[in-house]
Amino acid sequence: MEKEKKFEENMKELETIINELETGNTDLEESISKYTKAMQLVNICDEKLKTVEEQVSKMILENEEIEDFEPIDN
Repeated sequence: MEKEKKFEENMKELETIINELETGNTDLEESISKYTKAMQLVNICDEKLKTVEEQVSKMILENEEIEDFEPIDN
């Protein structure tokens, strides 16, 4: 069974794929494969961020310092 990669590792892999796709030096099949992998990584990272957001929100609520955690939209 493959060890789950850290968020940062997934982001680095995603960045690498995006850079490769932006160069335009890949054929169509390889581009589709890389795009598919990139979308999988986006979903993995998104789920991890949601989980962390929930954990932070819970910690803040438990400490009663702030009522809600508002994510920063870029």
